[in-house]
Amino acid sequence: MEHTYPVEPDLVMPGPRALPAERRAVNWPHVWAYIGLSFGLAWLVDLALYLNGGLQNPAATLMLQFQMLMPAFSALLLGVFFFKDSLVYYRTNRNASRWFIYYYFLMTMLYLGGLVAALVQPSLIGTVSGSLSIVSVVGLALLLVLRWRGGPQSFAGAGMAFGGIRYWLLFGLGMALFYGLHTLLNYVFKMGTLADVTQLFPRGAAPAMPQSALLATTFLSMVIIGPFLGLIITFGEEYGWRGFLQTELVRLGRIRGVGLLGIIWGIWHWPIIWMGYNYPGQPVLGSLLMTAYTVALSYFLAYAVFKSKGVWTAVYLHALNNQALAFFMSALVMPVSMVMSFGIGLPALALWAVVILLILRDPIWKETD
Repeated sequence: MEHTYPVEPDLVMPGPRALPAERRAVNWPHVWAYIGLSFGLAWLVDLALYLNGGLQNPAATLMLQFQMLMPAFSALLLGVFFFKDSLVYYRTNRNASRWFIYYYFLMTMLYLGGLVAALVQPSLIGTVSGSLSIVSVVGLALLLVLRWRGGPQSFAGAGMAFGGIRYWLLFGLGMALFYGLHTLLNYVFKMGTLADVTQLFPRGAAPAMPQSALLATTFLSMVIIGPFLGLIITFGEEYGWRGFLQTELVRLGRIRGVGLLGIIWGIWHWPIIWMGYNYPGQPVLGSLLMTAYTVALSYFLAYAVFKSKGVWTAVYLHALNNQALAFFMSALVMPVSMVMSFGIGLPALALWAVVILLILRDPIWKETD
């Protein structure tokens, strides 16, 4: 017997317009257009980074943030102007969400302009970084105002439902505890060494306070506050992967579609892995590990979206994932090897396998979209 779940107005599952059953197949032309555009734009950014010194370039962090904007930019560009059956098509989406979409386009262009300025004149990197942080915070404020003024359906009707704070808390707590376990196992099995939290700050910039207080302050900043400040950046990935592509691919079946999405997502990361990101000195093995990791993370994020009926749940969890990994693996216990330690290495995949096998037992994976 198929389970059904009550759906609140704000928890509408992101997806295309309702279609007759015989047309509920994957729209492969749309999928390939999205993959081509999102990969093409992101890999152009990676090429520009490679040609300008790779990860050693002072503007590398900004360029990686800009790359994260490309999946949503691609999905929104195609959906707003080209896919007439899209929930965000400009002629039919008259909800308040359209103003957030237009701001997102503007923010992407501002990021591009800022990056060009930083590459041409490296002395401007600090100014550009600060300015773009303000642009992102303004985007978050606009999102909240529009959601408040327009009501739940203003974003749910555009495939951008928020998902409910209880799901953010439940899955967020689970993710924080999960990475805390990784950190503990790294320490117990001597796969990592105790870190010095002051190393996270520029030389001489660490606040003058006891180590325990500094650690608590860093935790508050990175794991509690950081994910919310990073929401607009991680929206850049999650609306593209979970909001658009997952909605199409789960028509193959939820388990198969999410697995395929995870592989695509992993391949999208390959150029920066080849440059030494995450797995320094391991371009081939690192690419395979990253793909396995994104497959595992895709099942977790998809599960959160299915349960909450909101893509913004995945946006928050993606931001929390990045911040929690950075805190636990940099401020607490530094892995000895990114390949052979818990976190994002081979041992971590064993823990992920257990988690995925458990969540796949939920009947929700048998539902159809």
